Amino acid sequence: MIDIVVADDQQLVRTGFRLILEAQPDLRVVGEAGTGVEAVAVSRRLRPDVVLMDIRMPELDGIQATRQLLAGADPDLPHVLMLTTFDLDRYVYGSLKAGASGFLLKDAPRDQLIDAVRAAAAGQRLIAPALTRRLIERFLVLPPPDGGHAPSLRTLTDRELEVLRLIARGLSNTEIAASIFVAEATVKTHVNRILAKLGLRTRVHAVVLAYETGLVRPGDPDAPAPPRRELA
Repeated sequence: MIDIVVADDQQLVRTGFRLILEAQPDLRVVGEAGTGVEAVAVSRRLRPDVVLMDIRMPELDGIQATRQLLAGADPDLPHVLMLTTFDLDRYVYGSLKAGASGFLLKDAPRDQLIDAVRAAAAGQRLIAPALTRRLIERFLVLPPPDGGHAPSLRTLTDRELEVLRLIARGLSNTEIAASIFVAEATVKTHVNRILAKLGLRTRVHAVVLAYETGLVRPGDPDAPAPPRRELA
């Protein structure tokens, strides 16, 4: 059973989401919130698997609420799925920076909402890496180049940095494996280690960090340099 908290300032919207979600045998709405402050409090008390979080709410907006909710190293923090009426605006980028697992338009079809909640609960990303890249390139204020890696990246090996660059360029695990001549299972291992070392929850957040630290910059070529044959 997937436990869900629905946070939206409109009662009618919350009721509509509850009716759709609770019609599924594996989904259960355990709480509701009408403000960002309530969303944080209710989610901390009920510890749901997924929080549907409206971006625009009174007292505390959804982005700030998400940032507060996901602060800390608790492994049982919920996955936050942001709800917005705007497609590809700076609110979406802000939600990714705050730690959300993805975003969904409020007028998305019923089946898409259900699938998105299940995917979020499973820890899957809900926005394609290439789409994340376009958002970042549009809104990110880049750090000045200094010829070195940011401190947060210095724990990564050369191979892990290479994989992170390819993730940020929008490549899937299969494409990365073909690019650097290793098995896809090896790539998955590298990705898991990258996320663990950087304290990130999803590869979407890894893409954001790769751009924010200057590891990958807007205007870099989409295709990686010709791969070298070397041991993983």
